[in-house]
Amino acid sequence: MEKINYEEAIEELEQIVSDIENEGISVDELSEKVKRAAKLIRLCKTKLYKTEEEVNKVLQEITPSDNNVEE
Repeated sequence: MEKINYEEAIEELEQIVSDIENEGISVDELSEKVKRAAKLIRLCKTKLYKTEEEVNKVLQEITPSDNNVEE
């Protein structure tokens, strides 16, 4: 996986969208930008899923289960 953080990926995606919306780009360049955007989206989704799993794990560790709660 590429070494780029989530914020950098989002910024690059925003730039790609801006380029596509505001510039007359060639079909070849459009194809490359769309491929790069797809790669960045996959990277962002992976990072989000991993973060969600980590947060859920931490929450499970700090939240007492029903069986362990004293009444």
